[in-house]
Amino acid sequence: MTTKLSNNGNTPTSLEQNWQQNRQFTLASRPVGAPTAENFNLINAEIPTPSQGEVLLRTVYLSLDPYMRGRMSDAKSYADPVAIGEVMVGGAVCRVEQSLNDNFQVGDLVVAYTGWQDYALSNGDDLLILPKALTTSSYALGVLGMPGLTAYMGLLDIGQPKAGETVVVAAASGAVGSLVGQIAKLQGCRVIGIAGSEDKCNYVTDTLGFDACLNHKDANLAQLLAKQCPDGIDVYFENVGGAVFDAVMPLLNSSARVPVCGLISQYNATELPSGPDRISQLMGLILVKRIKMQGFIVFDDYGHRYNEFSQAMGQWLVEGKIKYREDKVIGLEAAANAFIGLLQGENFGKLVVEVGPLELAK
Repeated sequence: MTTKLSNNGNTPTSLEQNWQQNRQFTLASRPVGAPTAENFNLINAEIPTPSQGEVLLRTVYLSLDPYMRGRMSDAKSYADPVAIGEVMVGGAVCRVEQSLNDNFQVGDLVVAYTGWQDYALSNGDDLLILPKALTTSSYALGVLGMPGLTAYMGLLDIGQPKAGETVVVAAASGAVGSLVGQIAKLQGCRVIGIAGSEDKCNYVTDTLGFDACLNHKDANLAQLLAKQCPDGIDVYFENVGGAVFDAVMPLLNSSARVPVCGLISQYNATELPSGPDRISQLMGLILVKRIKMQGFIVFDDYGHRYNEFSQAMGQWLVEGKIKYREDKVIGLEAAANAFIGLLQGENFGKLVVEVGPLELAK
């Protein structure tokens, strides 16, 4: 049985997580262009009961990420779309509340792909138990989770930066870009970030240690980027596309590498951008300059190397060589509006929803 709580994500914040209801954000309709609150339903469902071999999970933290916009569309992609009426997808840190599986104990914190809801069942196959030493469990959704793995593998395996090279990072203050730039600095590279505000640019240079950062809203972005990259660009980590890539493309050096992680500027597009078709120009550059451009789906391509990443990133964090910022919102009811803001660049750092406490009073 389900009860509809809201059709627009604007539910009062008094609806806190409890033991009587399973709040779920479902997909109400497919967005045309940018998602709106009307594309989501917040409903109240029954808390599921585990069968033998299963565990009942309660969401503590929910990750919000740009890829979710693609899952709201029914266009053919690398993963199936969310069906109308289904719970929105997403990774989460969850607490095991009931266990009929010998591999998990009540109280274990795990990373799970349970989506935008309070409770879910799992047979354990898709769960990763968090180490007790991880004192900030939400980090498993960011610097030590999917964004961190994306930054680490995309840069080091595809980008293959070498000391002295110039690395440019789009969305440089975000969950992935902020880590890409810091890892590139650890490799001895000159790193130029591109972000969406002066505050973000200041954070990228003053706190994260990039050599420079440019505001992508600046009308003179192309000229400013060329000035910051007098020797061209050897590695460009693509998170954005659009005008940012237009500024980068003429500066790519021979044998440049371009890991393609995301294209957030295009996720809400309903038609091709105006202006000349630059596909032929890009193909010519790839041929003549022997440029490597490679997209990747991080867990499909690199999930088997998670332990390698985890050990390296964990050590960098302990040593203070990597800095990390979260943008945390409170309450599942805030998820829809926070996600809409994410696609508009309103977040500052890794966007996480605190859905419930580590210990929920009965």
